[in-house]
Amino acid sequence: MALTEKGGFMSKQKQLNRTGLYLRLSRDDEKAGESLSIENQRIILRKFTAENGGTIVDEYIDDGWSGTDFERPGVKHLLEDAKNGKIDTIVVKDLSRFGRNYIQVGQYIDYIFPAYGIRFIALSDNVDTADRCSSGMDMMPIMNVFNEWHAANTSKKIRAVLEAKWQAGRYTNWAYPYGYKAGTDENRTAVIDEEAAKTVRRIYDMRLQGYSVRTIARKLTDEGIPNPTAYYTRLDGKKSDRQGSPYWSQKTVSDILKDRTYIGTLTQHRTTRFSYKNHKVLNVPQGEQIVRENAHEAIIDRTTWDKVQAINDRTARGKADKANRVHPLSGLLVCADCGKKLTGKSGGRDRIYMYACRTYTDLGKKYCTSHSVSEKQIESIVLQDIRSMLGDVKIDEKKAKEYFLRERTKCGEQNRLSDEKQLRALSNRLTELDKLIQSAFEEKVLGNLPDSVCKSLCEKYQLEKEGTERQIAELKKRLSETDCIDAEVEEYIARLKRYAKCEELTREMCLQLIEFITVGEKPADNKPREIHIYYKLISGQTLADYREQITK
Repeated sequence: MALTEKGGFMSKQKQLNRTGLYLRLSRDDEKAGESLSIENQRIILRKFTAENGGTIVDEYIDDGWSGTDFERPGVKHLLEDAKNGKIDTIVVKDLSRFGRNYIQVGQYIDYIFPAYGIRFIALSDNVDTADRCSSGMDMMPIMNVFNEWHAANTSKKIRAVLEAKWQAGRYTNWAYPYGYKAGTDENRTAVIDEEAAKTVRRIYDMRLQGYSVRTIARKLTDEGIPNPTAYYTRLDGKKSDRQGSPYWSQKTVSDILKDRTYIGTLTQHRTTRFSYKNHKVLNVPQGEQIVRENAHEAIIDRTTWDKVQAINDRTARGKADKANRVHPLSGLLVCADCGKKLTGKSGGRDRIYMYACRTYTDLGKKYCTSHSVSEKQIESIVLQDIRSMLGDVKIDEKKAKEYFLRERTKCGEQNRLSDEKQLRALSNRLTELDKLIQSAFEEKVLGNLPDSVCKSLCEKYQLEKEGTERQIAELKKRLSETDCIDAEVEEYIARLKRYAKCEELTREMCLQLIEFITVGEKPADNKPREIHIYYKLISGQTLADYREQITK
């Protein structure tokens, strides 16, 4: 890079001193060939430093890291040395090597590096903070925006390629579920790993025999059967990168018992990242996942799978008693006064199963009353109410549907107004956070704010900002989605019809139809007790919403 006396990239008077060379190559950059390779960057940066009288203190390398991720180990090491005064000059091949987030790159170059007394040079872009009047410095904001656009565009292209592979049934995950291994065909179709598959089949058999998840995990551990991590570590013949217990956990067993892979179903796109800038992993809703039935050979037959899922459903959302029975309304009854759940137990001479307020049973009458109700009584009330609703459907299904539609629409409108209000508040807070971060940097540069305080404040604001941005994105998505109200109502009516012949309340019926039930205290003057059933779909209120209301 040639030197010029005036108006050039760098004047002769501005020689390099203690220099740190930063080099980065992402997996996507590798496709560009030798021009961006780590070695090529090193040759260019070393040559430039030597020609300009600089002393290389260290090289800071991030190989295989995205430019949108500023938690790179090389960047962290670079910033630490800059802060501690080990270097006073940073040289990179171009701005995109340092980062592809225009806001963060700008903050470092305009605020953080000047505060540390650091000179920053990006060779290909003619950026040198020692010459603020240069054309390269004038173009820097535009270059940063372009680099971020490039990152966003690359992310879209990668996502499109992945989606094409998913739709074609090609396996894209780096690891296969326990019991399977990669096939040799073009799609890398999963094939059965018979040794591990034997354990999978045994887990399902034990569940059918009535063993709890905890017991299954304990038996496998006692018998010395390696868990999935230990199994694959043994196959690889090397120590696992993942640290943890070699024993079977309840979660591992539970996940195997719910994984549709074992009936031949390939499910991909289960997780995603919040954005190309925020790499937080999010779970993808089931309706948006890519699912292919009969994609590979099944380890578990459909009949066994259905029976096991029925067992799993019976034990969900409710605690089993000593007879391993989950009571139909377990976990669904709520105190109308304090919002805590009602817990059940058998007592008295007749061993009647009663529900009572958890606050009362734990803390006593000073904090709440018992709200006690017998299982027989509350189940009778709920069953009668469900039958009444079902009777209305039988008499005039069209009229019943119209009622459900009105209720559902009313609930949807209430939720929309609430979401819009929350969105406005979050958007205002996001603007405030940007101003606070900017102000902290300015106060630091002016010498009014110590380094440690500035760092602490900015980390705090940035963390809150990221959380706020996630909430805003979720709210916008929810507001933009079109509710299929008619289909939801039809499905709810179908659920009601499904239980038309039920003579007693079942656990499945309760979980399908009911959100929660509030139980008032029994009046002293023998007036009717207030019991309110909040049905799914038509009530439009969650337990969290209810608790918030009663605690205001």
